[in-house]
Amino acid sequence: MNFLAHLYLSKDNTDLMLGNFLGDFVRGKDHKNYSKDVQKGILLHRQIDTFTDQNEIVKKSKRRLHERYGHYDGIIIDIFYDHFLAKNWHNYSAIPLDIFAQSFYDLMHTNYEILPDKVKQLLVPLEKYNWLYNYQFLEGMESVLNGMNRRTKMISKMDIAIEDLQEHYEDLENDFTQFFKELINFTETTLKELD
Repeated sequence: MNFLAHLYLSKDNTDLMLGNFLGDFVRGKDHKNYSKDVQKGILLHRQIDTFTDQNEIVKKSKRRLHERYGHYDGIIIDIFYDHFLAKNWHNYSAIPLDIFAQSFYDLMHTNYEILPDKVKQLLVPLEKYNWLYNYQFLEGMESVLNGMNRRTKMISKMDIAIEDLQEHYEDLENDFTQFFKELINFTETTLKELD
């Protein structure tokens, strides 16, 4: 899953949320350098990624893109799924998405000193272009996909993935809805095990 889903699955625990966001940027045993709840969030992030990669619904979504994007299909699906979460945010949270996003940016600034350098660099465009909020709009998705394409030195072709989102929109949204129910249940179970 991508940023918004990881944050949402952390519920209202800010340390868990911070760790769940940092999960892609903290390697190996480096998670032990953080507080207990941040460590828990990093470990939760890893479990969510493993569950997502092995899920049959996600694999079905990836197959729609694999021929065109190869091993980038998973990254693109993660971003597409965040679009559907943002678009349908009112079905999952009573907190409006703009307020949720701003609260997260504030959390990052409050904890700025402990953020890895890559996260500090990412925070600039993340906040400037308000990715978390703008995921819900196709224009926002196009901007994120273009940025990701630049980060892969134009190899991934993610700049054209908006076409695939539009072509397979209904099927991908159905995939997301089914999968996210499973992921919420998995996360709730995993959090109990990590306590």
